[in-house]
Amino acid sequence: MSETTDTLPIDENKLIAERREKLKALRGQGIAFPNDFKIDAFVGDLQAEFEDKDVHTAEVIEAAARRVKVAGRIVLKRVQGKVSFVQMQDMTGRIQLFIHQGTVGEATYEAFKGWDAGDIVGAEGVLMRTKTGELSVKVGTLRLLTKSLRPLPDKFHGLADVEQRYRQRYVDLIVTEEARRTFAQRSRIIGFIRKWLEAEPRRFMEVETPMMHIIPGGATAKPFVTHHNALDMDLYLRVAPELYLKRLVVGGFDRVYEINRNFRNEGVSTRHNPEFTMLELYQAYATHTEIMDLTEEVIRESAKAVIGTTQLQWDGADIDVGPAFRRWSMEDAVLELNPEIRREELRDREALAAHCKRLGIYIKGEAGWGRLLLEIFEKTVEHTLVQPTFITDHPVEISPLARESDTKPGITDRFELFVNGKELANGFSELNDPEDQEARFRAQVAAKDAGDDEAMHFDADYIRALEVGLPPTGGLGIGIDRLVMLLTGAASIRDVLLFPYMRPEA
Repeated sequence: MSETTDTLPIDENKLIAERREKLKALRGQGIAFPNDFKIDAFVGDLQAEFEDKDVHTAEVIEAAARRVKVAGRIVLKRVQGKVSFVQMQDMTGRIQLFIHQGTVGEATYEAFKGWDAGDIVGAEGVLMRTKTGELSVKVGTLRLLTKSLRPLPDKFHGLADVEQRYRQRYVDLIVTEEARRTFAQRSRIIGFIRKWLEAEPRRFMEVETPMMHIIPGGATAKPFVTHHNALDMDLYLRVAPELYLKRLVVGGFDRVYEINRNFRNEGVSTRHNPEFTMLELYQAYATHTEIMDLTEEVIRESAKAVIGTTQLQWDGADIDVGPAFRRWSMEDAVLELNPEIRREELRDREALAAHCKRLGIYIKGEAGWGRLLLEIFEKTVEHTLVQPTFITDHPVEISPLARESDTKPGITDRFELFVNGKELANGFSELNDPEDQEARFRAQVAAKDAGDDEAMHFDADYIRALEVGLPPTGGLGIGIDRLVMLLTGAASIRDVLLFPYMRPEA
């Protein structure tokens, strides 16, 4: 927090002042912030181990005399004469500390009575089960490890202000169980994807590629610009790792993937953040159809493994990732949702422009029929795609890195996956013809010169790599943040980012 105590309410200022006095006393005794307490158990593991109350009765636990050393934050404290109860929380869960003056000693007990919710303590003792059946640690030794100077929010309401939750995620994680669960699930989702990709028979290899690029490429997006002082040159934060990953396929690593940050200088919304996490993978000798199969399978298996079900709820919709995902061409989708458009008009630029005008779609620059078809799709179809749907057969104009179909001129072997009106994945059969790729790069440069700030730059080294020879390859990008939103039911991307972008506080 950047604020001073002067900006806080008077009652909170008073509490902080009282806590500072307590810390001052600890410093005077030479016992502030010790660093020699070692745990030997996590409380969540203990709760799981002794979950069965019929097997692990109070008598059984008492006879076992299991001694443990645990540490965590005080989230609730009740003092009742010479006996006190504390709810202590570590990264795995909560456990009750049973503290008796006769066991910990009068001096420690008196000191403990002055400790506050939010303080971090270390406790050593034996496990027990109380009369109410709650697993507890009967504390023999108790130490204050960290004095918290700021009070936690009301235990019953947590952080009610959503923006405050995002700004002070460290507090949100302490008091909001849902937030802790979401980010624990996010970690497990990413971990599962890694193991799944690397397992037989898939055998993908994880790699790392540069985050700062001399030439931004791999996606149509506006990049962030930074400057390298020693070399006195501008660099771009990457918008995608695609072109570097495909260079590795050229080099003989036939199956590679990367899970890392991308940066796009675009707006902020419930589904957009300037920096976001992507999974990108490339598989030699695979087509976009096989990549669709892989996309569907990794999402389904992630849901089963981490969430425990394929039936999900996301932003008010019931989603099932268990059945086969629908595969629907962009042209057929536009025709079905727009009966005013005739099939013969789909490649007619002027006819599509008239339909755009009717639909209130702004036409940017000298967009061709492919761009206009996409605009109509985004306006009239995208929001209707609730259940998982692959939209296939994208125009060449909007797919500068995808292979053109062998049977459908002007159309690429490309797909995008939509769930509940949101794009989750993008993949295609990669364009490996260097002459075709060079021509498309030049078309992108012309578009950039005409004012399209999201158009791609010309990458001569990537063309050189293609001239060495890229095998037939299928590629995929999955937005990890949006996938986590789907699997956890989060309505906003900020709910699945530990530290989302926020404007500075005044």
